Amino acid sequence: MSDDLRWVKTHCARMDHGGCALLVGVRGNTIEAVKGDPEGFLNKGYICVKGTASPDRLTHPDRLRHPLKRAGGKGEGKWERISWPEALNTIAENLIKVREQYGARGVAFGVGMPKGLDHFILIRLANLFGSPNVIASQDVCHAPREITGIHTCGFYPVADFHHKSKLAVLWGSNITATNEEGEICSMLLAQVKEGTELIVVDPRRIDLAKKARFWLPLRPGTDNALALGFLHVIIEEGLYDREFVEKWTHGFAELAGHVKDWTPEKVSAITWVAPELIREAARYYAQAKPAVIQWGNPIEHNTHTFDTTRALICLMAICGNLDVPGGNVEAHDPKIIGLGPLVRADLIPTKAKEMISAHHRVIPRLMTIAPAFFRKAILEDVPYPVRAAYMMCSNPMLSYADSRQTYEALMKLDFLAVADLFMTPTAAMADIVLPVASQFEFDDIGHMGIGHGFILARPKVVDPPEECWPDMKIMNELGKLISPPELWHDDYREFIEDVVKPAGLTYAQFCEKGYLKGPDRFKLYEEKGFRTPTGKVELLLSTAEKFKLSALPEFRGLPEEDDPQYPFVLTSAKSRYYLHSSYRWIDKLRRLKPHPQVEMHPDTARQYGIAAGDDVVIETRYGKITQKARLTDAIDPRVLCADHGWWFPEGNPENQYDWDKANFNMLTSTQKLGREYGTPNLKGMGCRIYLG
Repeated sequence: MSDDLRWVKTHCARMDHGGCALLVGVRGNTIEAVKGDPEGFLNKGYICVKGTASPDRLTHPDRLRHPLKRAGGKGEGKWERISWPEALNTIAENLIKVREQYGARGVAFGVGMPKGLDHFILIRLANLFGSPNVIASQDVCHAPREITGIHTCGFYPVADFHHKSKLAVLWGSNITATNEEGEICSMLLAQVKEGTELIVVDPRRIDLAKKARFWLPLRPGTDNALALGFLHVIIEEGLYDREFVEKWTHGFAELAGHVKDWTPEKVSAITWVAPELIREAARYYAQAKPAVIQWGNPIEHNTHTFDTTRALICLMAICGNLDVPGGNVEAHDPKIIGLGPLVRADLIPTKAKEMISAHHRVIPRLMTIAPAFFRKAILEDVPYPVRAAYMMCSNPMLSYADSRQTYEALMKLDFLAVADLFMTPTAAMADIVLPVASQFEFDDIGHMGIGHGFILARPKVVDPPEECWPDMKIMNELGKLISPPELWHDDYREFIEDVVKPAGLTYAQFCEKGYLKGPDRFKLYEEKGFRTPTGKVELLLSTAEKFKLSALPEFRGLPEEDDPQYPFVLTSAKSRYYLHSSYRWIDKLRRLKPHPQVEMHPDTARQYGIAAGDDVVIETRYGKITQKARLTDAIDPRVLCADHGWWFPEGNPENQYDWDKANFNMLTSTQKLGREYGTPNLKGMGCRIYLG
C-alpha cells in the first residue's frame, strides 16, 4: 500500500444532518486531514468545526471495539466481551421471546436523528419482524413541518436557497451554528452578500441578527401568536397576493375573520415584540418577492407546533411565496427507489392501526412513535405492553423529554440492545452493546427521505476496526435471525445499489457524480391543483372535523402559565460544537466548549449575585440541574437559555456518566403533550435560579 496522501471525495454525516461535501486526506488507513470541497453542491467549500474534528471519532481510545454483554446489574457499568455470533443470537432470542409472549408489537425499534440509509433499514427490520413501533424524535423534529405541510398544501414546503430570494426569514433557525437538514448556511450567506435581506425571529440575538433588517426577540413558546400577528397586518392592510388567494386558497374569508382580533398590540403583550416592529416586519415580508421562510427546529419544541406550522404555511401562501423559485417549495426526488418498497411497507398493512400512537389519535401520516407514548407503553402497558427494544444512533437518556421517566422505562424493559460508537448513558443501560462503524468507515447514502429533493454520496474512506460493523450490516444479519432470511441481502451493500438502480447507476457511478437531485418544477398547482381534498392551500382545514384538528391556526395560551415561583422563561439551544448529546468526548470540540452553560442577561446575574463562570442551579416544576453562567446582553433579562444534551464521558460508569447533573431534559415533562404529534414542551417553561 502506498504511503502517499490521497484525497477522497465524500459527504459529512453524523456530526449534524450533514450535507457538506468533503475532501478527506488519507494515508494508508488513517485520515490525516479534512477540508470542504469547493465543488460541493450545498457548501461550495464551507466546512464547520465539527467537520474538521470528525476523524477523531474513529481513533478515540475509549471507542467501543467489541460486542459487550452486561455482567452486573442493569446500569452498573460492568461488561463482558462476547463474540458477534453470541451477541446477535442473544438479541434474536430475546426479541423472539417477547414476540411469542406479547406479539411483535411488544418490541420497539428506536433511532435518533436520521443519519443515512440505515434509518430506513431499521424501519425495514421492524416491518419484517412484524412490529409497527419505530421510536423516533420526529415529534420534536421535522415531522410537524413536513406532515402539517402535507395536510395544508399537499407537500412539505422547504426553503429554496438554490434560487435568489429578496428576503429570507430565519424563524427559529440559527443556521450558522446548526446547519439543519439540506440548508447549509453557506448558501444563504452567499445570497446575503448579493443583497438578500434578513428577518430574524429568535429570543437570542444570534449572529445573523446583526445583519438583519429586523430582529424580533420573541418570548420563547409564542411563535404561533407572532405568526397570527403577521397574518393580521398583511390581511388588514391588503398586502396579500390577491390573485393567488382567490384562485388557490380555501378558507381565506374565515382566516381573515379569525385573525382580525390579533392586532400587533395584542400580540406584543404575549410575545414581548414591539407592535411597530411586528407591523414593519410583516409588511416587509408581504412586499418582498420572492421571500423564503427558513423555519427551524425550535418551532417544534412545544405543544403548539401544529398551530405554529399551520400559521407559517398560511403566511407563505397568502403572500404568494409557495412553490416559487426563491420561496418555500416542493422538492422533487431524483429517480431512486421508493421508501415503501425499500422498507417493505407492504408486509405490515395494518401498521397505522396497530401503532402505539394510534391509541393516542395523533395526526394521520405520522408513522413513528413519539417517545412519550413509547415510555407510557413500557411503564403503564398503554395501549399494550412493550417489553424489549433495539436502539441505534440514539441516546434517549439525554434526548427524550423527562429523563427520569426514560431511566425508569429502560430499567423496566425485559431486554435492551444498543448499537453505538461509544458507551453513552443509554448504552450503559443495555443488556447487549454493539460496536458500530462510524462515518468514513462504510458506504452510505445521505439525505434520502428528508424531503429536500436530493441524495448525497458518502463513500467509504477507511476501514473500521475489525469488530466494528456498520449499522446496516448489523441489521441485515440480525434480520436473517428474526425474520424471513430471504428478504435480506447476502451483503448489506446491495441495499445501496437498490437505491440508485432506478437512476440507471451503480453506487460507484453515483459516487463519481457525488449527488443526485430531482428536477426543479415550480407552480405545479397551475396544472394539477394542490394535493389536498379541496385542491387548494387549506387556510381553513377541510379535514379538521374528520381528524379532530383545529380548522384554523390558534393561540390557546403560553406553553406554561406564568407562576411567580418560577419567574424566568426557560429555553434551550443546540451547540455549534456538538450534535445533540454526541461528541463531548472529542478533545478538539470539548476544549472549545468544556462546560454546559446557561445564558443570562448581566442584569439578571447581578440581581442574583452571579458572576460569569459560577455554577448556577436551574430549577423548574419538574427537576433541577447545574450549569455554568454565561453573561450576555443578547438575551432578554426575563429569559434564560440553557445548554442541551450534556453528560460527562469522563464521569463514573456506575451512575451512567453523570447523566442527570446538567441534562436539560431533567427540567422537562411529558405531563402535557400536543395531541397532533405527542410533542412535549421543551421551550417556554417557567424556571428559577440560584447559585450552586
